[in-house]
Amino acid sequence: MPHETARRARRRDSPPPRTGSSESEVLRAFLDYLRTSIAAKVEGAPEPQVRTASVPSGTHLLGLLNHLTFVERSMFLGEEVTDWQGTFRVAAQDSAAEVVARYRDAVERANDVLDGCSDLGAPLPRPRQGRAAPVVRWALTHMIEGTGRHAGHADILRELIDGSTGR
Repeated sequence: MPHETARRARRRDSPPPRTGSSESEVLRAFLDYLRTSIAAKVEGAPEPQVRTASVPSGTHLLGLLNHLTFVERSMFLGEEVTDWQGTFRVAAQDSAAEVVARYRDAVERANDVLDGCSDLGAPLPRPRQGRAAPVVRWALTHMIEGTGRHAGHADILRELIDGSTGR
């Protein structure tokens, strides 16, 4: 019984968002829900475990969030990424707080772009030479899938670090 009580105390679930009725409101609310969830997994995770791989692939919490920062910037801001594997690496001098702040900044800038997108069937207004921008609906759906997938990885990694569970 004490073990169950301790596990429940560490669980911080938040339910899926209640949203408006439009497709855009639903997609954006779920994306923001996942973005908040993965950032919360990194916040408060102890050093050096937050940057230490717990699985054979070498994946760690800071690397996941750093990667998603590059994905947000690429998808919504049109920034070029030449080494996707490299986006999973974090400099030794980068603190968890800095990585979280960069992610939140990228999300805020991406949301600024999305605020100007009223037609989900129109291409994202991102500057990128020689490559067509995806339509907003596809971009949001892709980001929900990718962020959700990495949030699931982060759930497992955080539980391996300190037993913390929940969203």
